[in-house]
Amino acid sequence: MTLTARALIVLGAAALLAPGLASAQRNEAANPGMRELIEQLQPTTRGIRVPAEAPSPSATAPARTTTAPPGVGAASISLRFATGSAVLTPEAERSLDELGRALASPQLAAYRFRIEGHTDTVGSRESNQALSERRAAAARDYLTSRHRISADRLDVIGLGESQLLVATPDEAAEARNRRVQVINLGG
Repeated sequence: MTLTARALIVLGAAALLAPGLASAQRNEAANPGMRELIEQLQPTTRGIRVPAEAPSPSATAPARTTTAPPGVGAASISLRFATGSAVLTPEAERSLDELGRALASPQLAAYRFRIEGHTDTVGSRESNQALSERRAAAARDYLTSRHRISADRLDVIGLGESQLLVATPDEAAEARNRRVQVINLGG
């Protein structure tokens, strides 16, 4: 094989992989980094919950990022899994590394957290429920083994398609609904 033929093969492979790489980079960029996670997961007050102000109606209001009640420290993280799988991809592990560093930080070390698994509406409610439980457990297991976060600090629950971030009809593949949400449960 000539050098020119090899170069064309490499360029062709790079062109085929580029859309997937760009998509992975966009999803990673959409997930909060360690500092943002620390900020999002800290409670707004110590011991007292202050009612949130009603948002002013605005056409430019930011999109919701969690389904947590107002005033609760919470963050949503989009984790990529193969369809129907609870095996973490390398991209999902990178996002969980940010969360692991945040949970190990001095600012969050005293708190317990609930890891909620969420799905979109593709598939049956029962299969989505089971899948969300397995995915939340996979996230917890990764955090305990890789970042040495105590399992006592992490409660896991699967919520399936019961708390959609973006309302969709059945069988709608909405990526923003496929997420892990982390909720601060207090000390």
